[in-house]
Order: sequence, then structure tokens, then C-alpha cells
Amino acid sequence: MSDSFSHSLRRLWTLDKFAYSFRVFIALSGAMALSWYQDHMALAIPLFLGIIASALAETDDNWEGRVRALLVTLACFFVASVAVELLFPWPLLFATGLTLAAFTLIMLGAVEQRYATIATATLILSVYSMINIEQHGGTTEGSFWYQPLLLVGGAAWYGLISVFWCALFSRQPVKQSMAQLYRELGEYLVIKATFFEPVREVDVESRRLALARQNGRVVMALNQAKEMIFRRLEGQRGNRKLNRYLRLYFIAQDIHERVSASHYPYSALAETFFHYDVLFRCQRLLDQQGRACKRLSKALLLRQPFDHGPSEQALDDLRASIGYLQDQDHPEWAPLLRSLQALGRNLTTLEDQLASAYNPDASADQKDPSLFNRSPRSVKDAWERIRLNLTPGSPTFRHALRLSLALLAGYGVQHLIHPTQGYWILLTTLFVCRPNFGATRRFLRQRILGTMIGLCLGWASISLFPSALVQCLLSVVAGVVFFANREKHYVIATVAITILVLTSFNQVGDGFDLILPRLIDTLIGGLISGLAVFLILPDWQGRRLNKVAATALSRNSDYLREIIHQYETGKQDDLAYRLARRNAHNADAALSTVLANMLQEPGHYRKKDADDGFRFLVVSHTLLGYLSALGAHRGTLAASADDVPIYAAARRVADGFEAIAASLMSRQQIPDLKDEQRALLALFEQEPAMAQDDSDDARRVIQTQLLHIARQLVPMSEAAERVLTHPSGESSDAPCAGQA
Repeated sequence: MSDSFSHSLRRLWTLDKFAYSFRVFIALSGAMALSWYQDHMALAIPLFLGIIASALAETDDNWEGRVRALLVTLACFFVASVAVELLFPWPLLFATGLTLAAFTLIMLGAVEQRYATIATATLILSVYSMINIEQHGGTTEGSFWYQPLLLVGGAAWYGLISVFWCALFSRQPVKQSMAQLYRELGEYLVIKATFFEPVREVDVESRRLALARQNGRVVMALNQAKEMIFRRLEGQRGNRKLNRYLRLYFIAQDIHERVSASHYPYSALAETFFHYDVLFRCQRLLDQQGRACKRLSKALLLRQPFDHGPSEQALDDLRASIGYLQDQDHPEWAPLLRSLQALGRNLTTLEDQLASAYNPDASADQKDPSLFNRSPRSVKDAWERIRLNLTPGSPTFRHALRLSLALLAGYGVQHLIHPTQGYWILLTTLFVCRPNFGATRRFLRQRILGTMIGLCLGWASISLFPSALVQCLLSVVAGVVFFANREKHYVIATVAITILVLTSFNQVGDGFDLILPRLIDTLIGGLISGLAVFLILPDWQGRRLNKVAATALSRNSDYLREIIHQYETGKQDDLAYRLARRNAHNADAALSTVLANMLQEPGHYRKKDADDGFRFLVVSHTLLGYLSALGAHRGTLAASADDVPIYAAARRVADGFEAIAASLMSRQQIPDLKDEQRALLALFEQEPAMAQDDSDDARRVIQTQLLHIARQLVPMSEAAERVLTHPSGESSDAPCAGQA
């Protein structure tokens, strides 16, 4: 029983939201205990609001970085709360200050994500200050500093808990992010395995689309893990455990490149080897390696042994199957068998990487352990980032203008229709109004549904449990549930925060009086947010689809050039190569995200043929797969003078993709590359002019991959042409709701 209980606690500790929720629980419980001890329950509300705002402002960092972030957060909170106190009696000045502050704070998000988080939390605390003033009769008379100090005190209380927690358990978030990364890699492998299913007439495009979407999640996990490691490595390069996580990250990067690799069109493999078991062996091996990644994820969290025996056996079976096909001696199979052998070597290396991932210290051979720092290096650099975004073409500028005007409209409506309890309109607008229509629509729907359910449950709670102690406990539990679910289950989070509001405000007044205003204000705030994102510089995703697609293609071109450079100079996983590879995958993930958001927009403003963008994504991701395979085989071939024409031709392929990207970016005529493609294919199809040996086989594999890459020139130009054919929202029968 004791072992089972210990195991349950250990599994609970591994949950990524457990530590976050537990910190919130300590903070809320402490604030409630203080209010109960002082017999002054009115203290709980500003303390609670300060705690919530501080928890929303929390960003991942080492403890020194978190101290610096906390000091900045508390300073912003104090200035915002005092400004609300000063301007509250003068509505015109207050409206002006609110609009300017909202615009300025959102524009600060252009500097870096952590500043965006703190800025948004500061706006939320400003509205909390308004709500707190309204709960005290809508006046700021009395002790001017009292309420701001309570709000900031609550924020400081949570901040101190966060700093001490980070100092004690600094590596736990890194471990969790690494486990999440390998879990997403495992899912990517499982999806990739379905491509080798030996079935005719399978819908390969839908599978490629699913793979591209999962690739976006892998890229997000890679970026999150990299940022967490980077922030903790500053000043601690000699830390053995942190270096271990750094090596785990590099191994994950290599696995991602290898599993992204495509060695031959799957339909041709299925057609030729339909009656043999080699494709089944490939499918089983990839599936087992995906499951091994997921087992490794659990092993990292629970510190348990990692077993990849099933994938090792599957690899042996694949080798035997490829060997059997070679023994059949069919000359027409030669190109396919070379691709299968290259695939086998790639999966063998992947298996070795999996084996080393559980004990990365045993293979510490990374030559360049540096990471690219995306943070601003100076105040001048930070200002330059803001300046570049001060244009209507910037999504950050659009969101800043849209949100500030939405808050101004909400403040005006609040004063026009019912000045009491009206600040929930502004709070709803802050939470619902997102940078694009799709996200706003999703959060609006979830916010309204969660509020309605929460009001019903909150009414039941304060009706069935009139005891103040029980309601206090419900408030604390609801706060914990909110933070545990706010990112993945927003409806549940909204239900929880609504219950917290009713049960906590019921301690200082009549919670029943809040029910109707909260519902009406949520509907009004949601309506304002919806109209704002629809009418004020609407950021329709289709209008920038050409730019995002062009960026993805340009990054692929850069990746190809860097791969060729590696072939010429020798394999080296240096920062330049890893940055080119990561930029290519980031751009691919960004394209997938834009298309997903595009599907959430009204059909009137989408492309008439919404499949065009997804066709481009499929071709782009196919190209990225061939590039990844080419990158995975670096080091198999020593550079020689005979390879110079091949590498020159590869750069011509990169130039072709760059030309398509430039035309796509500027909405110009896509170049006709059919003749160029024919010339390149003829060059890559030539047999190596040397004796038959291992280097000859390696050279054939490289030329085969370049052949596949060159074959994407025409399909890519055709896909780009379709993207430009009917720009979204610009059809002649549809008036635009705003200027692009």
C-alpha cells in the first residue's frame, strides 16, 4: 500500500501543472487564513486578485531571473493600481489613460514573450483594481495607498512563493518539458509509421497533413525545452545535470531530423513491394520507436529504467527483410533498394540515439553546445523590435490597437448602460480579445459557456453551503482548478473562476447580486471583442498566407544551402546548421498554425478554395522531409572534386525555391521552372563515374535525395500559383471589413 501511495505521489509530482497549482493553493490558502485570522474577510478579495494577477504574470526562468521579473511585475502592478486610484473619479482622463496604457503594454510584447505576459497581467490587474474599488462603493476616498498595497501585497506573496519554489526545484520544469518533447516525438513517429502501411489507394495527403500538424507540436515542444534550458544555463555552464538536459535536447533535435526524413515516395514503395513484408517491417519499427520515445518520456519523469528492446528486435527484422530483397537480384529494384537501405541506416542511427537518450552522459560528443539567444541584447535592440512593429502590417500593432479600442468601447458602454458591476465587461474583453479571429471566436464561445455553467454552480454553492468557512474553501479550490485548466480546458477554467468570484465576493456582500451582472457583462464584453476583431484592422489569415508560405519556402532553401555546405566541409552540428534546421521547422509549423486559424474564420473572408493553402503545406512538408533525409546522411560521404557539379546543381535547386518564395512574397508571377527542373533531373540521374564501392553507394543515395528535392520545384511553383490565384477576402463580391 505504501509503495502504491508513493508511486501515486511521484506520478502526481510529474504533472506539469501540479507545481503551478500547488503554489496557487499555498498562496490562496495563506491569504484566506490571514483574512480569517484578522476577522476581516474583505482583505481576501484584493489579496486574491493580486495573487491571480501575479500567477498569470509568471514566466519560466531560473530563480535569479524570476526575482528580476517579479520586481518588474510588482512595479508595473503598483503603478497601474495607483493610476486607477488617481484617475477613477475622472472618466474622460481614465478612458484616455486606459487606452494609451493598453496600447503601450501590448506593444511591449513585441520585445519578447515574457514582456507580453507581464504586460497582459498588468492590464488584468488594472481591471481588478477597478472591480475592487467598485466593491468599496465606487470611491477612492480614505487611505489612498491601502487598496493598491493590498493588491501588490497579494502579488508579492505569490511571487515570493514562486521564487523559493524555483530555487528549490529549478530543474523540475526542464525535466517536464523534456518529457513532453519526447512524448510529442513519439506521437510523430507513430503517425509517420502509418505512411508505410502496405495498403493501396491510401489517402497519403490527409496523412501528410496530420503529420505536418504534429510536426508543429514537436517544434513547439523543442522551442519550449530550448528556452527553459537556455535560461538556466546562463552562468551555470559547468552544471552537470543541466548539461545532461542540453545533450538530451540535442539528441531530440537529431531524432526529429531523422524521423522527418523521407527517402522515397511512399506510393512507389507500396506498389513495388506490396507482396513483401518490408513495408510492414518499416511500419512496425517506426511504431515501436514511437512507443519507445513515449516510454522514455515516462522514464525521465519517474526515474525508471528505459526498455527499448521491442524496437531493437523490430530493427533486426527490418534488416533481415531488406537483405532478403537484395538476395532476389532484381536490377529494376536498385533505386528503391538504395532508398530502403538508406532508410534502414537512418533508423539504425535513430535507434542508437534512443538508446543513448536515457544515459546522455555516455555520449557527450557535441562539438558546439551553444544555443541561439533570441532575447534583446540591449535597450536599443528592444526599442528596434518595437519600432519595426509600429506599422499596420504588424499583427502585434493590430492587436494593440484593436484591444485598446475595445477596452475604450467597453468602458463607454459600462458607463452608458449600468455603472454598477460593469467592469466585468472590461475583464471579459481582456480575456476574450485575441490576436486573430479564430482564437477570439474559440475563447468567446468557451468563455460564455463556462460563465453560464459557473454561475449555475456558484449559485448552488452559496445556496447549499451558507457557511463562510465552506465558501472560503470552495474559493481556494476553484482558484486552483482555474490555474490547472486555463491553458488546455478553458471552459473548466472559466467555470472555476466564476465560482471563485461568487463565493469570495459573497463574504463581503451578497453574491447573488453578482450573478445577473456577471452574465450580462460577459455577453457584452464578448460582443465587443467579436466586433473589434472583425471590424478593426481584421487580421484575416488568408491575406498573409502568401507571406507565411514564402517564409516557409525561403527557410527550406536556407536549410538546403546549409546542408550542402556541411557536405562540402564535413559533418558538424554547429549552431549555424542547427539554426537553419530549426528555422525551417519553425516556418513549417507557423504555416500549419495559420491554416488552422484560417479554418476558424468566416467563409466570406477565407479563400474560396481553402484547400489551396493545405496543398501548399503538404508539398512544403514533403520537401522538408526530403531535406531532413539529406541532412540525416551527412558524414556518409567524404567531399571530393567529383562532387562539385552535384553541389553546384543543389544550389541551383535552392535558388529555384528562393525565386518562387520571392515571387510569392511580392505577389508576382511565379517563375516557370519546368526547363530548369528537367536539366537538374538529368544531372542528378547520372550514375557516379567511379568504381563500385561503398562511397559510390553513398553518392547514389545523396543524388537520389537531391533528385527527390529537385522534383518538388514544379509542384511547389504550381502550389504557390494556386495560393496567389484568389487572395482571401479580396474577391469581387465580398466587401472587406477593414484595411489589410
